[in-house]
Amino acid sequence: MQGVGKAARGASRQLARASTKMRNDALLAIAEQLGNSRDSLAEANRLDMAAGRESGLDAALLDRLELTPARIDAMITGLLEVAALPDPIGEITDMSYRPSGIQVGKMRVPLGVIGIIYESRPNVTVEAASLCLKSGNATILRGGSEALHSNLAIAECIGAALAASGFDAAAVQIVNTADRAAVGELITMPDYVDVIVPRGGKGLIERISRDSKVPVIKHLDGNCHVYVDADADMTKALAITFNSKTHRYGTCNTAESLLVDAAIAERFLPQIAERLLSAGVEIRGCEQTRRFISEAKAAVEADWFEEYLAPVIAVKVVSGLDEAIEHINTYSSHHTESIVTENYTKARRFLTEIDSSSVMVNASTRFADGFEYGLGAEIGISTDKLHARGPVGLQGLTSQKYIVFGDGHIRG
Repeated sequence: MQGVGKAARGASRQLARASTKMRNDALLAIAEQLGNSRDSLAEANRLDMAAGRESGLDAALLDRLELTPARIDAMITGLLEVAALPDPIGEITDMSYRPSGIQVGKMRVPLGVIGIIYESRPNVTVEAASLCLKSGNATILRGGSEALHSNLAIAECIGAALAASGFDAAAVQIVNTADRAAVGELITMPDYVDVIVPRGGKGLIERISRDSKVPVIKHLDGNCHVYVDADADMTKALAITFNSKTHRYGTCNTAESLLVDAAIAERFLPQIAERLLSAGVEIRGCEQTRRFISEAKAAVEADWFEEYLAPVIAVKVVSGLDEAIEHINTYSSHHTESIVTENYTKARRFLTEIDSSSVMVNASTRFADGFEYGLGAEIGISTDKLHARGPVGLQGLTSQKYIVFGDGHIRG
């Protein structure tokens, strides 16, 4: 791993000075290489799928592991889309003259070497590599052992395309061992790795956050809330709540908790319950909720913290905006929260006082996504407050340095 890190550091310097065209050409070359290697990718994935079934992976993990023709197409499309994005590297902003006569500004630069640790989904290999290349960063990728054959086949395509484009193959390296000790080394090499991005379950991310000696961009879980205010439009509230919960169950921006103002609970709760129950969603509610929804199970304290990633939702009746804000800031994972209201003053208070990486007014929590935010793609979502917060796209994989222009100026 020390050798991998040293090679990545060298490759990062080449990437940092490469032109936009060179980096875009490399992305297009990877797309072409993947398109020409469909059979070998499919064969490698079959080995992983067979091993996964033999080892007892559940249906959800097998689905994430599978590289279907459509998913290979999506990887290729993603590369083309990233190549078309504006290049943030070298952008100079905030230029101003100081009283001394010097001109001061900021230049956007790559972070350097990014280590990415992820599970199951081999398409993440291409997504992560493309975003890192576009933003001028070398990357070290460590996928899950269950996807090792698929990831190595993808790595072969990436390496061939990089070489054909004049780049050091170490610009994108995939750790070729399933040994967990490799992760321990990767996250403790600050001389060679500038940032770690873990993508996976809560257990993985907790371990990385605890043990890493390298800064980490991450979110632990997504306990997202929808608050239906007394001044909500009922039609909007029903649609937003239902979409936030049922559009997809297994994503980090799915609503796991619903708060309803007591003033409209009797009117709103039976209507949303009918929709949720008809979709097979289990409702766990507070005592007041259960008065209006007979099918609701009793919620316990743990439910207010829970990221279910399943057709389950926790529902609480609150006395108004103050209690809603207090509840969310207490139990939320600081990922995404939404208020449904026609009251501008309440909406502004919610935006100001909720301490989460995405805060919405009259919109589904499912919009908390790099593509939907116009970032083109994302490497993950951060609930941290330093450097990057919310969906992390190309700009989140860069930093800024001060630049100074003078003309023989000296400080008196």
